[in-house]
Amino acid sequence: MNELWERTIESLRDRLSAENFDTWLAPVRIDAIEDGTVVLRIPNRFYADWISNHYQDLLLEALQAHLDSAPTRLRFEVDEALQAKVKPRLAPRRKPSKAKRSLDSERMRRGPTPIRVSDLNPKYSFDNFVVGPSNQLAHAASVAVGSAPGKRYNPLFIYGGVGLGKTHLMNAMGHRILQDDPGATILYLSAERFTNEFIWALQNHRIDEFRRRYREDCDVLLMDDIQFLAGRDQTQEEFFHTFNALYHSDKQIVVTSDVYPQQIAEMEERLISRFQSGMVADIQAPEVDTRVAILKKKAEAERIHLTDDVAHFIAQVVKSNVRELEGTLLRLAVKAELLGRPIDLELAKESLRSVLPAPEQALSVEDIQRAVCSYFNLKLSELKSRRRHRAVSYPRQVAMYLCRQRLGTSYPELGERFGGKDHTTVISAVRKISGLLEQDDEQTVGAVEAIARQLGFTA
Repeated sequence: MNELWERTIESLRDRLSAENFDTWLAPVRIDAIEDGTVVLRIPNRFYADWISNHYQDLLLEALQAHLDSAPTRLRFEVDEALQAKVKPRLAPRRKPSKAKRSLDSERMRRGPTPIRVSDLNPKYSFDNFVVGPSNQLAHAASVAVGSAPGKRYNPLFIYGGVGLGKTHLMNAMGHRILQDDPGATILYLSAERFTNEFIWALQNHRIDEFRRRYREDCDVLLMDDIQFLAGRDQTQEEFFHTFNALYHSDKQIVVTSDVYPQQIAEMEERLISRFQSGMVADIQAPEVDTRVAILKKKAEAERIHLTDDVAHFIAQVVKSNVRELEGTLLRLAVKAELLGRPIDLELAKESLRSVLPAPEQALSVEDIQRAVCSYFNLKLSELKSRRRHRAVSYPRQVAMYLCRQRLGTSYPELGERFGGKDHTTVISAVRKISGLLEQDDEQTVGAVEAIARQLGFTA
């Protein structure tokens, strides 16, 4: 039986990173195979959840290759003797003594402290985060950080507008890290709170305590709205040294902002350099397909009956951010309950009439394509062709950007509407035009503004 297990996990070694293999499979032992169930001995109960969620299919598939009858499920039994084989970071830490807990409580009474792990929002997890082209990089980086803090993407800098999911990802990382290491000390707070605590510590001669809490006792630092530090030279100096202390101790740092690092005014260059030394991931406003998926996920969580036509209607009207999208759904549900009516398309249109575009402003992809062709003196067939000459490719990129920016059409759908292009081509086009606009490229700014005026909206 042991030889069978060794052959099984060895066949998976090349399919997993060395870190994951050594952490999750190496300490596990096989106990028996009974009526299609594989019984595995594990060091602690956290292995059961992790292996079930991440490696169950792989293990069953690998075992089937060495057995005549295929097993169909895994069962786990805790064997504390295997705990010695667990990597140190996974071993549960000792709970603080009563004296230390009493001291911590006293400190909380005498002055501000960071938000505790217990304040992580239980509603925000990776399982209920809807992934789309607008946020997939930030999501993937966050999952990697949550699975191996301090190992990859350190620091992680996530930027994007209000209500797009930055806070959701921060909480999800915290939950994932605690799932793997319940004893981890996670500090999750805003840059404003960090500033207030720093000022309080200076005023009350408690700066050594402040530094010990952030630089020595902290395993993971999650900080929202780092742009709040802009212009605060002394606080930036303190955060710089805190950052260095954590980084050199392989402690994970994650910060969020509403803008790209270099666009934060009055932020020290050395801090900007630190932020850019790791992974910088952006979150954009979700495209229409993702907005529909978000609505359906929220409706499921809140037990709201939401039909496809109503979901698509709301997604077409509400484009700004996830928070407003979910708020619109909840308000609609409350109105339906008060009126004793079902949530149908008629009720949705009545409720959202104030934010519906005027008829003359309602645009389609074809409207924008025709306006671009008119401006650049092209035929529609040329715009949708596979020609790559700049005389055609540049107008096509402008058209793709306007469709995405104005209509929120998904990248795959835009690819189809422009002659069957791959969605990565559309993403590249949108980013290129966005970059040229940020650089105040005269030709691009003039073209986009002129076409926008022709269509009757502001670019």
